[in-house]
Amino acid sequence: MPHIFAQDLPKTEANFAPLTPLSFIERSALVYPNKLAVVHGELRQTWSQTYARCRQLASALQQRGLGVGDTVAVMLPNTPPMVEAHFGVPMSGAVLNTLNTRLDAEALAFMLDHGEAKAVIVDPEFAKVMAKALSLRQSGRELLVIDAEDALFTGDAPRIGALTYEQLLAEGSPDFEWVMPADEWDAISLNYTSGTTGNPKGVVYHHRGAAANAISNILEWDMPKHATYLWTLPMFHCNGWCFPWTVAARAGVNVCLRRVDPKAIFDAIRTHGVTHYCGAPIVHAAMVAAPDEIKQNISQQVKAMVAGAAPPAAMIEGMEKLGIDLTHVYGLTEIYGPAAVCVKHDEWDELDVGERARLNARQGVNYHLQRSVTVMDPLTMQSVPMDGETMGEIMFRGNITMKGYLKNPKATQEAFAGGWFHTGDLAVIYPDGYVKIKDRSKDIIISGGENISSIEVEDVLYRHPAVMAAAVVAKPDDKWGETPCAFIELKAGAEVTAADIVAHCKLHLAGFKVPKAVVFCELPKTSTGKIQKFELRKVAGSAKPIGA
Repeated sequence: MPHIFAQDLPKTEANFAPLTPLSFIERSALVYPNKLAVVHGELRQTWSQTYARCRQLASALQQRGLGVGDTVAVMLPNTPPMVEAHFGVPMSGAVLNTLNTRLDAEALAFMLDHGEAKAVIVDPEFAKVMAKALSLRQSGRELLVIDAEDALFTGDAPRIGALTYEQLLAEGSPDFEWVMPADEWDAISLNYTSGTTGNPKGVVYHHRGAAANAISNILEWDMPKHATYLWTLPMFHCNGWCFPWTVAARAGVNVCLRRVDPKAIFDAIRTHGVTHYCGAPIVHAAMVAAPDEIKQNISQQVKAMVAGAAPPAAMIEGMEKLGIDLTHVYGLTEIYGPAAVCVKHDEWDELDVGERARLNARQGVNYHLQRSVTVMDPLTMQSVPMDGETMGEIMFRGNITMKGYLKNPKATQEAFAGGWFHTGDLAVIYPDGYVKIKDRSKDIIISGGENISSIEVEDVLYRHPAVMAAAVVAKPDDKWGETPCAFIELKAGAEVTAADIVAHCKLHLAGFKVPKAVVFCELPKTSTGKIQKFELRKVAGSAKPIGA
């Protein structure tokens, strides 16, 4: 017999609206119209001004025939047009495709074709590479090119667009009645993975997931109203981990940064009173290693998020000395950037920095609005014991998970096999429910039948005071099959030998886990600071063994 709540209560516009992060800017412009929203060089823009410009962008795109189901690509650094695109493009009903500004023309041409872009907004710094990409397109589809001029760009650049960004906005109305998604499951953005082999996959985000992750960012950080957020993280990367929408929800300040370097970061923190920023480990390591004279006179509490490699003890200690509170998050493109966080506990403050580093190195637990993260056997789809030892694959499920891969049903089906998103990261889960990565499945080194976690070896390398960045990959070996090969980027002015590195590792690792070859070099990195291990694997075979 049906229960009393099973009766047909109506779902109407009065009691249901699709979740979308676009509503955040509408509210901030209404409640805090004169609060500062965007800082860029001499530019100061309020929330009411920013909202009006986003509506103009949406209106202009619609007048030019772009709307629901169309793709608008952008090739922009962290500048005001990039902030505005995160609202204006989906407000027109179109889907935003933020292109990686570090890619070559061939990769960009593939993305423009695969994503079926009908318009692209281009910063002058990337005009030349985009002009080449446009010439390499295979589709022949008509594409509107818009030049986004920037007073802070001082180089030479060709005009490749039919009009400028400001000319486009002038065509639109600041009072435009923008398009709410018909369904919160509708696509809001398209992000391409930084694939190491073959073509990258197009990851499709939905409005519900974008809103859920943006709100979770607030909750994980206890982010207050009017926080000042510094754009050190590229907005093209997972839509800046959804922080364009997060900052709007808090009516905060977007401090734009065309290029990331330690001096620019510390200058911005002092000048604008920055309270929050995000970045890859290499960004934080560079800040810790920066000269003392550029790190002075920061009086406010600054909160930072780090994702990628776990923060080593030296980084945590260095950040604390700077007055920066570091939060370790974990995620992938397919889960909107971070969707897990290593939640810190008050009692950890009493521990020494080494023990805190061990605890903070874990990937942690699910974001507030992500349903679940766990570790499972990918074959049986059974959870592994919560013993901190049994390895399985990290799996996610919930709203902060992509719709799927564009035009790739096979890869989508594989990614969601068994009703969970498969990350490809091998991990353990502890009795307290915290997850810790042991390695990517492809990064495990099998030496003489023993599994060696490259991450475990890297954690030890990062403890050496001379090491700025480290990566460990497999080196083919006639006797053992594979042995660890360490690639190390040293801090400025540091002097250390391969023998010193090996001696350091022997203090902390079993003999078979100690690197058999050490290479000192600048590590190849993606535009988001992630070390490109696939490049290192290409040269590991020719690395000379220590003592050879």
